[in-house]
Amino acid sequence: MAFGLAEELRPHGVAAVALSPGHMRTEHVLQHFGTDQQRWRDVPELAGSETPEYLGRAVASLAGDPDVLRHSGQALIVAELARPYGFTDVDGTQPLPFSPPS
Repeated sequence: MAFGLAEELRPHGVAAVALSPGHMRTEHVLQHFGTDQQRWRDVPELAGSETPEYLGRAVASLAGDPDVLRHSGQALIVAELARPYGFTDVDGTQPLPFSPPS
């Protein structure tokens, strides 16, 4: 879908990308594990998780990139954008890309 949109929007100077977040630490996920944003590190299953704000910071970084069209049509992993764009999650970390348990 991102590729198709990108092809249609490119002549208008508009980028279209698909963003893939990692293991999201939403309020619902925290509730499921019986924890909160202050104590999530006590839950091993949440190691490496990221907040919705991390995804938002990726969106903001792409929106502010004058050369964003180079990404148009691609599926991008939020954690892989953090280092080159220099953004962090709310706790100052840069969680690694999501890797499903084996």
